[in-house]
Amino acid sequence: MTATDLTLRNARPSGGEPVDILVRDGRIAGIRPAGTVPASGEVVDVAGRTIGPGLWDAHVHMTQWVIQRRRIDLTETASAAEVLAAVRRAVDTDAPLTDGFLMGYGFRDGLWAQPATLAALEATESDVPVVLVSGDLHCAWMNTRAARRLGLDLDASGVVAEAPWIEALQRIDQHSGLAAHAYRDAADAAARRGVVGVVEFENTDNLGEWSERIADGATSLRIEAAAWPDRLESVIAAGLRTGDAIDPAGLLTMGRLKVVVDGSLNTRTAWCWDPYPGVDPSSAHACGVESVSVDELRRLLERARGAGIEAAVHAIGDRANTEVLDTFEALGMRGVIEHAQLVREQDFARFASLGLIASVQPEHAMDDRDVADRHWSGRTGRAFAFGSLHRAGVGLRLGSDAPVSPLDPWQAIASATSRSRDGRDAWHPEQRLPLDVALAASVRTSIAVGQPADLVITDLDPFDADAERLRSMPVAATLLGGRFTWRAI
Repeated sequence: MTATDLTLRNARPSGGEPVDILVRDGRIAGIRPAGTVPASGEVVDVAGRTIGPGLWDAHVHMTQWVIQRRRIDLTETASAAEVLAAVRRAVDTDAPLTDGFLMGYGFRDGLWAQPATLAALEATESDVPVVLVSGDLHCAWMNTRAARRLGLDLDASGVVAEAPWIEALQRIDQHSGLAAHAYRDAADAAARRGVVGVVEFENTDNLGEWSERIADGATSLRIEAAAWPDRLESVIAAGLRTGDAIDPAGLLTMGRLKVVVDGSLNTRTAWCWDPYPGVDPSSAHACGVESVSVDELRRLLERARGAGIEAAVHAIGDRANTEVLDTFEALGMRGVIEHAQLVREQDFARFASLGLIASVQPEHAMDDRDVADRHWSGRTGRAFAFGSLHRAGVGLRLGSDAPVSPLDPWQAIASATSRSRDGRDAWHPEQRLPLDVALAASVRTSIAVGQPADLVITDLDPFDADAERLRSMPVAATLLGGRFTWRAI
């Protein structure tokens, strides 16, 4: 027996008979019928609860997820007027500032009857710098004082989008004053939902910052940390390759190069083949925005490939997805396409033939169904088309894009399998995923000897749960490398 031994009694793999599981040195060392494994180390009676592989969220922005609790909540607003009313309430109640900024998060203006204007925001608050971040993180509505402090130019809308805004958000976050315990708390909260790992896409020095957070006790999750293009050369100079362990415990690993080639649906900057409704087809951005040119994308991917670094490329519009597929094909390179929200019919099979993974966020389909019906009218049969991707043989990973959606894989699984939320009819039900496929897209391991003991124990078998019960799945325990990161048994 070693100090790290653990015996789990009477655990039931989904749809199977109860078993005993022996964990040794962080891995599953034995699986036998219940009552037949000799006790070793701590013995925990699971009492017939369901056991499965621990869950992963394949797309998060952890700093944004942590910090959103300090921002004005705009997620329930439905108009510019409601956003401005929330700002006024925050000013009147002396809401806390972030490095001198009054920050809000979560508005979605894709369905607003009246657009955002600088004049309206200035009339509401002009003395305090105000920055209101959209729900998809791709733009912000700000007043003149905030723009001047950030060195940004504003037009009559007061909205700054895509590259200039993303760079400004990074600078704001660097001065957010988040304490180490905020990340520990966020990691612990994820563990309480059965999460054992996340793919970190924050636009910052993820490797350096997560090394410090882990040293400070944020040890409830595995972190696969991406690098953005401005840090690619430093990662290469350090000799790091995708999959390399960064910390001695193996909690932090080098992830992929993250490249963003277009914008988002709500901001109407996703790069599409067809123009957005109501936009002059001859205008420069009628079909969205090419955030990174195809030539630059190819250069970045070639550079990364030569250094052993794999790629994760953000592509939302169907034109963006086509161009990214073309680039991967030209390079003979595998990788991940993040979001893949709108895809041409002829491109689904190309994902599979090129060996690409589609990393998708099912809650976005529920958040954006009405926006898609308006701005992608006539094309929504191939929007958020998880079913089409699966039927084409594409490997899937599910995520949240937290804070755009909650860091809770059970919600993603529920939306992927039901295409419904809040009592509404299923939206394009032909794009639903089978539950076994959604679960497989949310894990990295299996219940098998030799596998890491990254496990989740639930009070309910997922296959016995409807969509609403999946969303609130009761998690009894989570184990990471054989140690409990959450335990209610």
